[in-house]
Amino acid sequence: MLFAKKKDVVGLDIGSRSIKVGEVSVGKNKYVLKKFGMIDLAPGLIEDGNITDPLQVANVIKQLYKAYNIKEENVAVSIGGYSVIVKKINVQTMTENQLQDSIHMEAEQYIPFDMNDVNIDFQILGESESNPNQMNVILVAAKKEMVNNYINLVEMAGLNPCIIDVDAFALQNVYSINYETEGENVALIDIGAGKTSLNILKNNISVFMRDVSLGCKQINQEIASVLGCSLEEAEQIKLNNTGEKISRDHLKKIVTAVVSDWCDEIRRALDFFYSTYPEDQIKKIILSGGGANIDEFRTLLAEETFADVEAINPFKKIEVDTDRFENSYLNAIAPQAAICMGLALRKVDDK
Repeated sequence: MLFAKKKDVVGLDIGSRSIKVGEVSVGKNKYVLKKFGMIDLAPGLIEDGNITDPLQVANVIKQLYKAYNIKEENVAVSIGGYSVIVKKINVQTMTENQLQDSIHMEAEQYIPFDMNDVNIDFQILGESESNPNQMNVILVAAKKEMVNNYINLVEMAGLNPCIIDVDAFALQNVYSINYETEGENVALIDIGAGKTSLNILKNNISVFMRDVSLGCKQINQEIASVLGCSLEEAEQIKLNNTGEKISRDHLKKIVTAVVSDWCDEIRRALDFFYSTYPEDQIKKIILSGGGANIDEFRTLLAEETFADVEAINPFKKIEVDTDRFENSYLNAIAPQAAICMGLALRKVDDK
């Protein structure tokens, strides 16, 4: 969905616990970081992708823009969760224009929503491996209500919504630009506050996606339950535990229990992938989101999946002015910045 003629966009990642904004100058084989910033959101303003108080969230976006002196009004945002369906399908070989005419009929058998309630998009990947008369297509369906809510939110903040992307695609975009991807099977996993997104790539082509309602807020909820404190206090205890309100051992047990559930869910998703591609092995897992910073999670996931696990660096191949950005800061927030940077690297006329 395109609404602007100018090609440059600012990446605006609207999460359930924070909003990030990033601006990148994109030239020929060169990317330069111009602006990056983030601001916390109060719990409850966005739940499972639903914006409960658009005016308050819009005001937070305005504060973020003002704090980092960002002038560009064209933005790319992304959505995810159960209101978005992404599937790889096979269809009879045809031109893109022919598929444009028939995609709604093709999509009906895959989309569990009323077709009148969704926006449909697709991308042709190429010839099917198993049938030369068919082609692989990525099918995307997003509920119109969610799309319209995010468009209205951005416009309420005085900005111009140029691209509505999918979280997993934004993550794939920033990964493909920063990493060598040829010949690898890689799982990109984003662990946010309330949602985890999994995107498995074969030769940089997405072959499997899944969103699950697991995330870092589960740790906060458990701490809050044990201590009888607010979620805001639980967040601070999780990040800066001094051992006064809860012992470090007790906190570690809480974190370990939660991340064990994450690993179980991820392993089930990987098993489903292996049932479809039994000859393939995922040897690398790239983590993003706040959960990527949890040591216990990275260690346990590596043990259970027999894969190399690392946190993403979305600034790896982006030129950074060290007079304007401290490396220590960028390294600390890198996993949380991934989706935002994937959006910032887009252009208005991208497919």
